[in-house]
Amino acid sequence: MATPFLAGLAIAAAALAGRYGIQTWHAFKTRPPKPRMRRFYEGGFQPTMTRREAALILGIRENVAADKVKEAHRRVMVANHPDAGGSHYLASKINEAKDVMLGKTKGSGSAF
Repeated sequence: MATPFLAGLAIAAAALAGRYGIQTWHAFKTRPPKPRMRRFYEGGFQPTMTRREAALILGIRENVAADKVKEAHRRVMVANHPDAGGSHYLASKINEAKDVMLGKTKGSGSAF
């Protein structure tokens, strides 16, 4: 008499476990994509800034229009301005990057 009861209980447990597994899988597949972490440039600054390095600092491509360079400079400078707790060194490098991208390079490098 106990054998049919145990068999029914085992089938019910298997059905509930299967239902839970299917629901979990469906929730896993429909979750929003996790944003990937941005990898930042790990190198230091070069003695004389190149267009590539300037573009990396400003977060833009090497061949963008002047208005995009100014917009990127403003965005990066707001986040790193010395009056807002940023570094004077980084601010000078950001300004130098803008000058390199706009073609206003003096060729002497930064003040630091």
